[in-house]
Amino acid sequence: MRGGSTFAGLGSASFASLTPAPATADEAEPWVRGELIRSLMRSARGSHLFGAALMPAMVSLCWGYVPTWQLVAWLAIGIAATGCRVWGERLYALRFAETDAASQERFVYRYRYLWSASAFAWGLSVLIFFERVPVVSQFMCWLMVAGVATFPLNGLALHPPLLQRYVNTLFITMMAALVLRVVQLRFVELHFSYGFLLLPVLHWWLLLRAGKRIHETSRNSFELLFHNHILINSLTQQRQAAVSAVAMKNRFLASAAHDMRQPVLALSLYADWLRNEPDLVEEIAPKIVRATHAVNALFDSLFDLARIDSGQVRLHIERVDITQLLHDLELQYRPVAESKGLRFRVHSTGGAVLTDPIRVRRMIGNLLANAIKYTAEGGVLLASRATPEGVRIEVWDTGIGIAREHLRDVFLEFYKVADHAGTSDGFGLGLAIVARLSHALGHPISVRSRLGRGSVFRVALHDADESQAQTRISGSVG
Repeated sequence: MRGGSTFAGLGSASFASLTPAPATADEAEPWVRGELIRSLMRSARGSHLFGAALMPAMVSLCWGYVPTWQLVAWLAIGIAATGCRVWGERLYALRFAETDAASQERFVYRYRYLWSASAFAWGLSVLIFFERVPVVSQFMCWLMVAGVATFPLNGLALHPPLLQRYVNTLFITMMAALVLRVVQLRFVELHFSYGFLLLPVLHWWLLLRAGKRIHETSRNSFELLFHNHILINSLTQQRQAAVSAVAMKNRFLASAAHDMRQPVLALSLYADWLRNEPDLVEEIAPKIVRATHAVNALFDSLFDLARIDSGQVRLHIERVDITQLLHDLELQYRPVAESKGLRFRVHSTGGAVLTDPIRVRRMIGNLLANAIKYTAEGGVLLASRATPEGVRIEVWDTGIGIAREHLRDVFLEFYKVADHAGTSDGFGLGLAIVARLSHALGHPISVRSRLGRGSVFRVALHDADESQAQTRISGSVG
């Protein structure tokens, strides 16, 4: 047969809770760390080019006052540091931009020297201008160094270890260069008082303090963004669950109104007929009984599903003889099949299984009822087969079959295949109940069907554990 679908443990997904658990600090932390580094890399894009553009300007201010080879050497160091930063950015974009927080942090730790190289180059710049060029040029050079130290602050503050490394490297190199220049000048002929040397230290402290504040603000913003995403997703899923519940309620009301109308109307007509024609009681009474049974069957299927979904079903696992199970089902359903002119055959290979006899009889009975309902001619076969995994019960029919695209949906509650003869009666809950019990007992069900040729439903009866089965029912409710 063509077309097939397997439903191992089917039913749990259709009634499980859709509300996600609240996000915890542990869940938020990796995401926040990763986003902080991504923001750092986005803000760092091009920042080194700003520093690179200032290097020729500083060289021009020092030209003629400093030996050319020293200017060229410093410029070469700066260009090399800038080239390393460009290479690092390209490497990050190609290999690390879309990775998790741990990979982002590994990248920053492994290539932290790229930022240190830039800081070192600018710290060395003090050697080529401090007390070697006119005061106005020195002032312009100090502004450039201060700008290079401050400009990347917003980005580097997103990762405090990297900010500390950059700022410490810059100012330690700068202070060492200042001390070296003062020693070279033998502590005389300085254009600035020694108190000036405290300004770089103050700037150093202010940058670290401001970076800490920026980091705290950015971190709080990302944490808020994370929890906002979780809240939005939760509200969206809850809205979808509410819409689905309303849609299910509407389907139920429409189905109930439609399906109950016919047997209730029949009861009303038979009652009126009996009142007007009391002599026809022998003819009308069986019809009233059949209509009453139809109403009861509708309510039974509805209440069965409600009891399973509410966890009120108590399972009782015991050893069940397969031959006796099939015999009991034959006694119940053979008359129904033969009343429609259908052949009803049973083939049993024997065996026994640990399961709930009432629930498994309900499962197979629903499959047999469906097979008889949707078969107009031919017959129904109820069979058991021994497999390496256990016993498998099969229900074959020569009915109208199910199209491939409907194979999964037929196990949903209130679902009826459009344009199928026989779908106008019943709530469409028979197979939904089968799916729920299949999940609870751990008896996977599969179906294969060919449109216009018939279907076969297979139930794998593995030994069930009562406590695990009851847990599955309770878990489905939660």
